[in-house]
Amino acid sequence: MSIAPADLERAGLRLDIDTREQAAGAGAAAAVATVTLDRPRRRNAMTPGMWRGLAGIGRALPPEVRVVVIRGEGETFSAGIDLRLLSAGGVAGEEPLPDPRGAGFEAWIADCQAGFSWLRRPEIVSVAAVRGHAIGAGFQLALSCDLRVFADDARVCMKEPALGLVPDLTGSKPLVDIVGLPRALEMCLTARTVDAGEARELGLAELVVPAAGLDAAVADLTAALLATDAATARAVKELLGLAPRHTLEEQSAAERRIQAELQRERLKG
Repeated sequence: MSIAPADLERAGLRLDIDTREQAAGAGAAAAVATVTLDRPRRRNAMTPGMWRGLAGIGRALPPEVRVVVIRGEGETFSAGIDLRLLSAGGVAGEEPLPDPRGAGFEAWIADCQAGFSWLRRPEIVSVAAVRGHAIGAGFQLALSCDLRVFADDARVCMKEPALGLVPDLTGSKPLVDIVGLPRALEMCLTARTVDAGEARELGLAELVVPAAGLDAAVADLTAALLATDAATARAVKELLGLAPRHTLEEQSAAERRIQAELQRERLKG
């Protein structure tokens, strides 16, 4: 399965796949996929078409891709939902938002969420490269990634409550997991802007670098991630993902199981 560049362009997206990297040890090809939000004149504001495009990228991702980088074209990661969608005029080329009174409204949200949820799949590590503002849906996209590298000019804000909305693009759980319930509640209900320094203190950014060095920092991180072989990386991501909801005894059992599975699979080769 592949996704046509023209379809991506209509969705306001760009996809580049770099297959020059090699997986450590095994000699198998590894690839890095860079997904660019490409509506700079609208500050990469997001539409349902973009969310469907992101889901399509997830479905069509080649199996050799091990790292996915999400970035925004220009000086802004994403200004969030294109606010014209909330007005009578809407956005040219986009269907109007569905009536929430309709029976299919929650299913429509689920389709939009699919553009975010694939970034958590165990066979990839996803990295958000955040420059400038990541607002609302843009913040939730960054939260959908496993790791976040912020430029020092980055600003994030969960804007949805100020618009009479709840954050519904898979961002509420990672926000609470990272900063805790009281801080998440404060951030959402005040819809305040959090700068890069505070984001690092809260754990929302693994790394904050000068804006001019963002691309280089992401490239260095990507190279380091690819230094671990694919099977081990997938097993580690699966194991660590279980820890927040496990007791110590349950996590210890998971360690035993996943270690045995990994080593048995390696011996088959």
